[in-house]
Amino acid sequence: METLVYVLLVLTSLVSLAFIIERGVALRWRKVVPPEVEAAAESCQSREDLPMLRRVCEQHESPLSRLLLLAMDHLHMPKEDATAALETRARHEVVQLERGLVVLEVAVGVAPLLGLVGTIVGMISLFANIGQAGLGDAARLAQGIALILNATLLGLLIAIPSLVAWSYFNRKVETLAVEMEAICDEFLRRQYRAPVVVEGEPAGLRR
Repeated sequence: METLVYVLLVLTSLVSLAFIIERGVALRWRKVVPPEVEAAAESCQSREDLPMLRRVCEQHESPLSRLLLLAMDHLHMPKEDATAALETRARHEVVQLERGLVVLEVAVGVAPLLGLVGTIVGMISLFANIGQAGLGDAARLAQGIALILNATLLGLLIAIPSLVAWSYFNRKVETLAVEMEAICDEFLRRQYRAPVVVEGEPAGLRR
């Protein structure tokens, strides 16, 4: 039983480490909000600039690029409808950014408990042996207790980095979401503020 607990602790540490590395790579700022896409969105002042922005977004695949492409595809709709569609897609993108964080959250709670279970199982086994053999060697008893407490220590050593990573990545996702929201909101404001020239209609007509 004690061996099984240690195996589970090692597996928990490997899974936690894998997701920390994966999220660290996936949540890089340049990967989510590429500077090229951000600059192109700021430079897109009118509908005539949309082909340039579309080309840059297609060249730099990212959550921000997908949001801006969706916004461009809905510019023919009223602003309220375009904004609603963009918000729905933004929630989907944020969920994708948060993918894997729940695993770190589970590791934070499970690792210390597994360590505690390992310690309790070891203590039960140790005292059962003492009951049969007696307290002949106090030093050996102390050494056995010290070895048993390693399970608790291992559980905490897994939980602490997982908690730090989980808190950091949650904060980073929130920051990235706010940044993408600001860029997309400003993009829509400029596009719906700009005059739209439609054949057969006055040039000053605004959509």
